[in-house]
Amino acid sequence: MSFREAAIGFSMVDGPGAGRQFTARRRVRLGDATPNGRLRLDSVARYLQDVSNDDTRESNWSDPHWWVVRRTVIDVHEFPSYMQEIDLTTWCGGIGSHWAERRTRISSLDGVALIDAASLWVHVDQHTMQPSRVPSDVVETLTASADGREVNARLLLRDKLFSTDAAETFEWPMRFADFDAVGHMNNAAYWVMIEEFLSAHRDVRAPLRAVVEHVVQVEPEQKPVRHVVAGTRDFEMQLRVGDTMHAAFWCGLNP
Repeated sequence: MSFREAAIGFSMVDGPGAGRQFTARRRVRLGDATPNGRLRLDSVARYLQDVSNDDTRESNWSDPHWWVVRRTVIDVHEFPSYMQEIDLTTWCGGIGSHWAERRTRISSLDGVALIDAASLWVHVDQHTMQPSRVPSDVVETLTASADGREVNARLLLRDKLFSTDAAETFEWPMRFADFDAVGHMNNAAYWVMIEEFLSAHRDVRAPLRAVVEHVVQVEPEQKPVRHVVAGTRDFEMQLRVGDTMHAAFWCGLNP
């Protein structure tokens, strides 16, 4: 199975349905938009982080902090634009023993769905940073909105076919601002690499799907290299340090 087949084959859970959901409103600001005025995907990733954090705090989870993103799938139906007000509604798309899927929908104020996203968050032990069982109070909070759906932590892209012979390699310079309070490269920073592809491929626009999977965290002082196979309508990429794959990406038109 190819990167494209694996990425397109992912099924986005519909909703929100019954159970807990949380909505926040924000405006697309200057630092969130491209020179042409559309919302960037790395900004979308930050929005997803922020609304997730706001939701966990309002619902008073016993452990709102120790969750890491394993995978994010973003479906753009229509890009929000500079200074547009949008609503972000988030709910649980499914639960596993040590992880949960968070679905988020970004809508215009008149209720039109602009972006759908599904992020797989893994609960980790704060001392070992290894996967840890989802706390019982969190399971109780999420059960109704999950509606019996179970999720696992299998990655879509890591073990799929990748055209290494056709790949071009580019170093990715690390910036101090790419790292967050946990000390790892923040997941939103990875999405800048997809924006680099979109900046050179103006015909790849909504409706599109983009996938970023985090295999091994990128640490300060590392020198990651992008292995890229870019077509005219989509691209696939691996981010590696030496022989270790740290992240896998796919972005293209959504059929």
